[in-house]
Amino acid sequence: MNEAQIDLAHTVALGLIDDEDHHAIQTIIDTEDSAVCSEFLRELRGTREALAVLGSSTPAPPPTSLRLRLLTAILAEEPPVAS
Repeated sequence: MNEAQIDLAHTVALGLIDDEDHHAIQTIIDTEDSAVCSEFLRELRGTREALAVLGSSTPAPPPTSLRLRLLTAILAEEPPVAS
């Protein structure tokens, strides 16, 4: 499977397909060899599983030290020069 087909599997998993993508999917399913079709479907399932895990995770607040480091870094930046 090539990079474009892998990207297409990820696009399908995210639910972001358009008419052109739909045509490309049909081409893979209908005309490609069975190994490419199987690999495409495996990539699609794997991506959907990863998205499900991410969607079910519980966010954790960042450490307090991170906020302090970020604010220090922001304050260290020089403001943009007005032109």
